[in-house]
Parts: sequence; structure tokens; C-alpha cells
Amino acid sequence: MNRLFVDDLTVLDFSYLHPGRGIVGESWIVDIELAGELDAQGMVFDFGHVKKLLKQSIESTIDHKLVIPEQLQYLDVEHYNEGDVARTDLSATLADGSLVRLSCPAEAIVILPLADIQIDTVVPLLKQQLQAALPPNVKELSLYLREEVIQGPYYHYTHGLKKHEGDCQRIAHGHRSRIEIYSDGRRSQLTEYQWAKRWKDIYLGHSEDVVSEEMHNGRKHIVFEYESSQGRFRLVIAEQSVYMLETETTVECIAEHIAARLKRQNPQNRFRVKAFEGVRKGAIAER
Repeated sequence: MNRLFVDDLTVLDFSYLHPGRGIVGESWIVDIELAGELDAQGMVFDFGHVKKLLKQSIESTIDHKLVIPEQLQYLDVEHYNEGDVARTDLSATLADGSLVRLSCPAEAIVILPLADIQIDTVVPLLKQQLQAALPPNVKELSLYLREEVIQGPYYHYTHGLKKHEGDCQRIAHGHRSRIEIYSDGRRSQLTEYQWAKRWKDIYLGHSEDVVSEEMHNGRKHIVFEYESSQGRFRLVIAEQSVYMLETETTVECIAEHIAARLKRQNPQNRFRVKAFEGVRKGAIAER
């Protein structure tokens, strides 16, 4: 058989629910290999089709969604229709007693028949999804998911962008992101580590989207809610897991927020913040 490969087919940016860490933003890079007989064009599978059809197929699984392990303890899920819109409400109690509650269009959540969300447990499910899109001459599919190798600090963050025209408007999707901070032209890894620690497994919220606060099991919870083109979203999450911005939580605003904070603390210095949104993309702010 002949074999072809596509490295870096796409990056899956999503969040998942973990009983200890809460909502965790993640970014997985996708590589694939296909083996089979040559078709009439002398190809196993046209690269144009690989990049279009298979990329679209795998992104439809978990990309820009909140991924829920079905076997999570203390999880309640309700599916229902609101007019023509399929919706899902879920409630989960985490190990520390705090809650995560989400109400949103059903397409913004995916529940997998797993005990936890890890690369080795998710690969077989995504591979099954991809195989349905392959032509008959392709006999074998190998799917590889991997995290970006990061030399230095990084953080996992979750957010939602209500004004976004695409899937970023989903209130609980996220990224695993690097950060680079320069002070007067010199990289400051100490400052990078401080921000990465501060934003470990964080939910970045826009203060404009806060509608109320609630107490659950002795802990204050923030209620975020907004309406976007995909529908109505509502998230209840413990205050301890939230970092609030006065702006939208786009990566441009994230970079600007960090740069502005650093400039206020050290007005004599010149700062350059390179904030990543997942893998190999992001924004730069200078103050």
C-alpha cells in the first residue's frame, strides 16, 4: 500500500471539564497518515480534499466546544428543544464543592463516553469520525494528536466572544497558550511565569456579561450570560476560577490588558507583550 501524511492538519481549540481543575482550555495539533491503493489520479487521496474534507470533519467533533466526560461524577445533563433550537443544560459539582453550570445551544457542547479527557482516550473517537469521510481506496487511517512543545511558561484559558461571527462566540471554549513578555527589549521569563501562574486554568470573563452572583456550598459564583447569533449562553462558575476584564476577551485585548498592567506597575519601562491564542497565532501589544 501507498502512504501519505499531513502534519499540522489543524489545531483543535476547545475546553474540557475536569473534576479537579474545572474548565480547562486546551489546544491539540492534528497529524494524519493515510494508507491505501492509488486512485485514477495516481493518488491515495487528493491533498486538497484532505485539507478541506478531513479538516472540516475533525473540527466538527470538539473544536470550539466544551467537552464533557460522560462518566464524570456528580454530572447532570438535560437536552431539550426551545422552539427550533436544540439546547443543553448541564450542572457539575467539582472536587472542591464548587459548581459549573452551563446552558447553551447543543452544538456548543459534546459529551464523550469517557471517564476523562486525554489525548489517548479521545483519539479513537475522533478517528471513527474521520473514517466516515474517507474514499474506498483508503484502507488505513492513523490519527495523532499532540500538544505544542513549549519551552517556557504557558497557561490554559477559557472564554467566549459574544460579538464573534463564528464559533468563538461559544461561552466556554479555550486554548493552551504561550506568552512572551519583554521589558526594555529583554525577555522577562519571571514576569511570564507570574502571569502563567495567575492564569492557570482560568476563565477570562468580560465584566459586561456578568448578570448576577450566586452562593453555592459557601463559595461565590459568577453568572455570565449573553445572546449571540448562535443563541443564548449562560455560564455559572466559581469566582476563584475567574479573571475579569473590562473589555472583550479577544487575544488583542488580552495582550493589551497585560501590557497596560505592567506599564502601570513600572511606568519607566517599555513593555512588549506577545500573547498567543492557541498555537502559532496571537497578538502583540506595546506600552
